[in-house]
Amino acid sequence: MRVLIKAVTAGLALLVLTVTGLLAMVLVDHAAEATEVSGGGGGALRGVPEEFRPWILKAAEECGEPELTPALLAAQLYQESKFKTSREEATSYAGAEGPAQFMPGTWATWGRDADGNGEASPWDIGDAVMAQGRMMCSLVRQARSSGHPGDVRALALAGYNAGWGRVEQFGGVPPRSFANGQTYHYVRTILSTMKRFEGPGLLQVEGSGSGADALRKAAGRLGTPYAYGGGGPRGPSLGFCEPGAGYRNGTCVADDTVGFDCSSLVQYAYWPGLKLPRTAAAQYGATSDRAVSHQNLEPGDLLFWSHGGSGAIYHVALYAGDGNVLHAPRTGKTVEVVALTDAMPGADYYGATRP
Repeated sequence: MRVLIKAVTAGLALLVLTVTGLLAMVLVDHAAEATEVSGGGGGALRGVPEEFRPWILKAAEECGEPELTPALLAAQLYQESKFKTSREEATSYAGAEGPAQFMPGTWATWGRDADGNGEASPWDIGDAVMAQGRMMCSLVRQARSSGHPGDVRALALAGYNAGWGRVEQFGGVPPRSFANGQTYHYVRTILSTMKRFEGPGLLQVEGSGSGADALRKAAGRLGTPYAYGGGGPRGPSLGFCEPGAGYRNGTCVADDTVGFDCSSLVQYAYWPGLKLPRTAAAQYGATSDRAVSHQNLEPGDLLFWSHGGSGAIYHVALYAGDGNVLHAPRTGKTVEVVALTDAMPGADYYGATRP
């Protein structure tokens, strides 16, 4: 079976807010705050869970305002909830609910039954994302007509976080002195992390079978940061450091990064249809009886690299077709698609298996 893969040049994703006078649940991404604020473009989308992707794209399309790109919505969603959907993980101290973090009063204004299940709920991904898109669309238009100086996107985000009344009060984005800098940093962080969610985009995987399905699921996580020890069947999570791993320039970054490492991404991709073990070496052990030659590789096959023998396997990747692999490479990088020959040192390539 041949699986055709092509880059999708559309998309983006979204995130949402919690507005009631002022406070939202702001989950700060420290790595993002160190990033320089950059302009964003529309188009391709990456690093978004597949269940969010169609709704983010739809929300941006229905708005029609060029500033409200899928990437902006995705970065905002990530800042609000990290795409979490459980009541335990997506309920803020202020009472905001769901992946878009709506307060009940704000939800009453913007919430609709977008997914057609008979209930308008901030816990339904479709309902939440479309409500966030409607609210942000309205704020973008309000910001453009307000006459206040500055980036229209920044003004809209500030209105989303603190309420439009605060934007009017300060004649723009509230300063760092307001509310301990919450809104100020909220705006800067979202604009700076937009690049993480822009192209080259998700891979569109055409075909069926466990390998294609796993690759399709993993492709939904393109752009997700590498976090040593992080991630698992439920998705990305905080990592940890140990001697020689999780550090960048002498500083432990894994314990402050939500993401995947190489084997947790593979485990996530195949779960729950196939419950692979957690480490690359164990994944090789669980599948080594189904070895695949280089000439017979199919999308979704597992590729392994070793420092010497099956006991020294240190990296695993998913074959993505056309001589490419999809993997979580190392600290400081993100989930990406690269040529197999560039993924790891060629001399370390150990072989491939079919789960």
